[in-house]
Amino acid sequence: MPESLVNTAPRSGAWKWYVCGMMLLATMLNYMDRQTLAVTISDINRELHLNKTHYGNIEFAFGMAFAIGGLLTGLVADVISVRWLYPAVLAGWSIAGFATAYAEQIGQLFMPTGASESWPPGYVGLLICRTALGFFEAGQWPCALVTSQRLLAASDRPLGNGVLQSGAATGAILTPLIVEAMVSDVPGTWRGPFQAIGVLGMLWIVPWLVIVRPNDLRRQEPTVPVPSAGHGAEQASSESRPRDGLTFWRRFAVLLITVITINACFHFFRAWLPTFLREFHDYNRDEVNYFTSAYFAAAGIGCLCVGMLTKYLIRCGWSVERARLATFIACACLTALSTVAAELPRGPLLLALLLVIGFGALGLFPNYYSLTQELSARRQGLVTGVLGFSTWVCTGVMQKYVGHQVDQTHSYAQGIFFAGLLPLIACAALVLFWDRPAAESPR
Repeated sequence: MPESLVNTAPRSGAWKWYVCGMMLLATMLNYMDRQTLAVTISDINRELHLNKTHYGNIEFAFGMAFAIGGLLTGLVADVISVRWLYPAVLAGWSIAGFATAYAEQIGQLFMPTGASESWPPGYVGLLICRTALGFFEAGQWPCALVTSQRLLAASDRPLGNGVLQSGAATGAILTPLIVEAMVSDVPGTWRGPFQAIGVLGMLWIVPWLVIVRPNDLRRQEPTVPVPSAGHGAEQASSESRPRDGLTFWRRFAVLLITVITINACFHFFRAWLPTFLREFHDYNRDEVNYFTSAYFAAAGIGCLCVGMLTKYLIRCGWSVERARLATFIACACLTALSTVAAELPRGPLLLALLLVIGFGALGLFPNYYSLTQELSARRQGLVTGVLGFSTWVCTGVMQKYVGHQVDQTHSYAQGIFFAGLLPLIACAALVLFWDRPAAESPR
């Protein structure tokens, strides 16, 4: 069949959800590459002679690279077709993840002149590999959000974003299971998961290029939806209302507060939960791996449930804004249970509360992404990149501070207590400063 006909043939109604499924897989691989270090860090620390400060610095380097990568990729995503940009950044982070298995050898090649004992080769290698990983992984979000913005209507975006974000939980569920299957007390076995996950990432590229055609993700100017009284009619969202410069910047400030606080909460638990359970509460490797999978399973369920609940409330007559705000506040209340978890001893109640916190922590993201997609149809990549840059600078500094504090105090209680409260700040910003339609009553 001629290429021109292939590229113009009509799409089925389900096609946009196939693309969302591909983005779910990309997010899954993104988090598998990222989370492998958190799950194996106790074994790596022992073998490569690292401490919590080293690990905090590695997370800091990852965060700074993620910030820069997100900003640059965001700029590029508004200019270059994401059909090609997406697989390019995915290949980059897959190679960086694979190279992590050889951190000590890489560190020996690039050891700083006159390095002291505080800079062992494995530490240097991990800094290099995780910096590269952060830079390329940052491209996931500008590419994914540009894609879903161009594919989905406003009322479908919370669910679509929930689907792609649930890939984070899926990847984090699978990672401990892969580690459990491949890693033992035998030195060097921690390298296997990095190698396997890196190879899986490269395999994603082929189906993406098959499913998405060159002209599928062209930018389209936003149209004003026409409300209808019929059941399930598309409701006008805030993206259809005219905005002046002041409104744009007020919304941007709200989103900046939101993205920093919800990411600080989620990434605290992502990075430190396995070591918290293993080294502070004396759970063994098997118990920690299985519980970490359960934690991210709860997070993934929360993400999908929020997307589906938001869409259900809209169908029931709630405005888009009201449905999003209600589900966002509910999730923030769940993460605030960290104030209780911080004081609990080892046991079932602690684990149960952590599962609830995970449910809420990832459930915050679908509606946040939907809000970012209403700032600019032309500059979605730039908006995502700037917000990502800001949040990863802040979370990177946070991880560095947490690593130092844990080495000093030998306790995670303070971090857990405050991490779960941060999304409540986002709730206050959304309630007070995000503009909403004058009439919030159901149509």
